[in-house]
Amino acid sequence: MVLSKKRARKVLEEIIALYPDAKPSLDFSNHFELLVAVMLSAQTTDAAVNKATPALFAAFPTPQAMAEATEAEIAGYISRLGLYRNKAKFLKKCAQQLLDDFGGQVPQTRTELESLAGVGRKTANVVMSVGFGIPAFAVDTHVERICKHHDIVKKSATPLEVEKRVMEVLPKKEWLPAHQALIYFGRAVCHPKNPECHNYPQLYVFD
Repeated sequence: MVLSKKRARKVLEEIIALYPDAKPSLDFSNHFELLVAVMLSAQTTDAAVNKATPALFAAFPTPQAMAEATEAEIAGYISRLGLYRNKAKFLKKCAQQLLDDFGGQVPQTRTELESLAGVGRKTANVVMSVGFGIPAFAVDTHVERICKHHDIVKKSATPLEVEKRVMEVLPKKEWLPAHQALIYFGRAVCHPKNPECHNYPQLYVFD
């Protein structure tokens, strides 16, 4: 049974309270680096991405530098990451699109971001919320798993349904803190196997 809106909000706010200072775990210093890092994080840990990006950003610090590189050159810097050949292809094409369509700048709207090669809704939401402070809620594997495990959504819910439910339950100001806290909670507690959520009774006790 799916929790009521009031109870679902209570669960999410308790998780936020566990990680009040949760910050993005990807390393970046500008919007372009954020976009690249989030694109690289698909099916790869943030820790692995952070090991690869310093040399990648040093070699290709701008969209123009990345667009001028070959796919093989880009791939050489990210070869330890999952799906690195596809990611190299997307990065080169995306960089060229930034030059051609957006004056070399990372756009701020979801529609514009999703027009870029290799950028889906989750990546767009992360760039919007983390990079530009625009209210958005990104759903990754941790967020989806936790929301299903704690009956915030149905077990059959799609990522888009998870996104809409959380945005309905929480005020806009809590969307980004919830996203960050859920990631930490998913890594430390609500594992895919043998979740330890039972150690946090406040997630199950409601007024």
